[in-house]
Amino acid sequence: MDLEDLAPLLEQAAARVGPETNRTVQQQARLLRALIMENASGRPGPNVISGDYRGSWKREPFPVPDGGGADVGTREPQGRRLEYGFYDVTDSIGRHYFQPPFPHVDPAVNELSPEYEQAFKDALDRIFGS
Repeated sequence: MDLEDLAPLLEQAAARVGPETNRTVQQQARLLRALIMENASGRPGPNVISGDYRGSWKREPFPVPDGGGADVGTREPQGRRLEYGFYDVTDSIGRHYFQPPFPHVDPAVNELSPEYEQAFKDALDRIFGS
């Protein structure tokens, strides 16, 4: 390859960075949400009572320069209590809580981490046309 050929190739690759990054982030966010919801469907995660908590997990995409981002989370108040536990707490009407943790987010993140890395390696291959 001549140096004259390099500039057009880099320009083509640069045009692909944003779309490929966004596509990869959104796909990984969808997978993370699905894994969290699966883990929140019974032990060792939290048991399903009504399905409202499990269904409260959302993926919210947002733009970033040359790519995209996504938040995966819930606005339900029990989210942190279920993930980390709720120990030796007394509420305003005198109820005491000793709830053990039922991790469902951390296991999903750990399970997806190797795939996340590979997904971005694959995105680089698509960007540079390898």
